[in-house]
Amino acid sequence: METSRENTGDAWYTYDGNDSDVVLSSRIVVARNLSSFPFPSQLQENESKRILSAVFGAFLDLSGEDEFQSLPLSSLDPLGTKILQERGMLPESFDAEGAGIVLRMDGKISCTVNLGDHLKICAYAPGLDFDSVMSLSGNLDSGLQKRIQFAASRDFGYLTSDVLDAGSGMHLGLRLHLPSLSALGRIREIAEEYNSNGLTFSSSYGSGGSDFVSGTSWASSSLGCYYDVATVNCMEGSQIDQLTAIASAGIRLKEMERSARQECRQTMPSTVRNYFYRAITLSRSSLFMPLREAISIVSGIKWGLDMELLSGADDPSLHSLLYRIQDGHMEYVLKNGAFNFEDDVGKDDIKRNQRLRALILQDAFKYIRIN
Repeated sequence: METSRENTGDAWYTYDGNDSDVVLSSRIVVARNLSSFPFPSQLQENESKRILSAVFGAFLDLSGEDEFQSLPLSSLDPLGTKILQERGMLPESFDAEGAGIVLRMDGKISCTVNLGDHLKICAYAPGLDFDSVMSLSGNLDSGLQKRIQFAASRDFGYLTSDVLDAGSGMHLGLRLHLPSLSALGRIREIAEEYNSNGLTFSSSYGSGGSDFVSGTSWASSSLGCYYDVATVNCMEGSQIDQLTAIASAGIRLKEMERSARQECRQTMPSTVRNYFYRAITLSRSSLFMPLREAISIVSGIKWGLDMELLSGADDPSLHSLLYRIQDGHMEYVLKNGAFNFEDDVGKDDIKRNQRLRALILQDAFKYIRIN
């Protein structure tokens, strides 16, 4: 579902989306390789450069080319790399030599070049919205195929460096917030079910466990109760089959979380209130805020809002916070802003980072009210 604000320069995660109380975002990754070239792991230096040139040139030739920025990864400084990794646009480790990235202004589309495959088209949308991501990636894929010949065969479909990606070359994923199911101890069972049925179910920000500082995590849960669900195998079934599987999982998990939300209100109201009371108190009173603590606090306040026990914030602002509080973004803001921190903070990079994060949360939650 494209919005009228598209291409204004605002990041995609600042928009509201379908079912955003549970589903934060939808994502598609489409792998493509140029014909007549070996896969990236076997490329010679001159071949890598030719592929970069061909892909960057194709983007320049597309209508509306001013929406995109193309750059070699070797030209990125460590901070720029870190920010793109935090936003899921680059893998945690990679060889930058001969590789590149193409970004759309609003971040809804990012494409890596010569990382695993010659080209990976990635599109994002807020909420449960595969129509938008498939439209974005499909239109771009069609436009590029008029300018670049991709490797494909009648028997196997699109050819990819990983045999499991051959066929559609398409991976679909969702990011969800499931605090009620986590509180009721049902995550392990859900994860086992989906992981054994052709989808992956994993933690978005790493393991959470019981956080003895804030009391805003659950045993055996993801940090902040944020989870990623994604397709695994591109070879089995058509694109429609793969889309149906992930969309059905999103709809089912959405319904399960909403049902569990009501169950939590009825069976553990004091535990629920303690969870977000502590989140509010920590967000307003802390001078220093580590990243893990901040993610848990954002989750706790979102849970209170979804329970209709809190008011004063919305889903897009909370989703945006998950990007704004990351270490790379903190470093960028500190590098480009002027701040007058306390004397014992100003010379310590870690304390400066955590102090700024605390100030951001204080500002974000200043209008939060208990209903």
